[in-house]
Amino acid sequence: MSDFLLQIKNLHAGITDDKKEIIKGLSLDIKAGEVHAIMGPNGAGKSTLSYVLTGKSDYEVTAGDIIFNGKNLLELSPSERASEGLFLSMQYPVAIPGVTTNVFLKHAINAQRKYKGLPELDAAEFLKLIRGAAKEFDVSSEMLKREINVGFSGGEKKRLEILQLSLLQPSLAILDEADSGLDIDALRTVAEGVNKWHNQNNSLLIITHHLDLLNYIRPDFVHIYADGHIVKSGSMELAEDLEANGYRNYLEE
Repeated sequence: MSDFLLQIKNLHAGITDDKKEIIKGLSLDIKAGEVHAIMGPNGAGKSTLSYVLTGKSDYEVTAGDIIFNGKNLLELSPSERASEGLFLSMQYPVAIPGVTTNVFLKHAINAQRKYKGLPELDAAEFLKLIRGAAKEFDVSSEMLKREINVGFSGGEKKRLEILQLSLLQPSLAILDEADSGLDIDALRTVAEGVNKWHNQNNSLLIITHHLDLLNYIRPDFVHIYADGHIVKSGSMELAEDLEANGYRNYLEE
């Protein structure tokens, strides 16, 4: 059994209907318990990595391998990837009119349990579970009754995603610019929720532009991503240098 939860080897990928390559030979290894941060300039393709990992249909892998929990991730459907323990917190969570948050969460949890061969939660069991978790992450009962993300503020959307993270207990969570548009209080709430979830048995991949979130969720490794691959890796000091001096010194190497 490999020591790595996620292994990305010489990955090449781009948008399906566009022959332009966005990811160009990316390699990255993540062990259980580790927190990795990917930083890079606008348009570098950082979000493309999150889409490829989660199986978004608009994106195509042309070369390379992705091994997750010992399985070939590229052979799994998006729903199978989620059931295997892959979670994406999107920069802009989508609204789903007509589907209440309660119903969505119950179906998501039971789909995961069914995939693992566990019995589905009945209404009473789900209600007990959701009430406890919602209280912990400051998600009101009124929010749970509303349609998913319809009319939600940025902070409410992020709190709901952290609630999902807590309930689904993934092995690897990807935060794709989760700090985008959040005020200080909302940012702190998101970070506290992620830190409560994170332990030595799961891992975190943070995609971000700024140091703000990393001051609350301290990464073990920081990677600079540019021109489709990682050009430099280091510790939190690397992120601090980027915040102070920008990317120019690293992009010219």
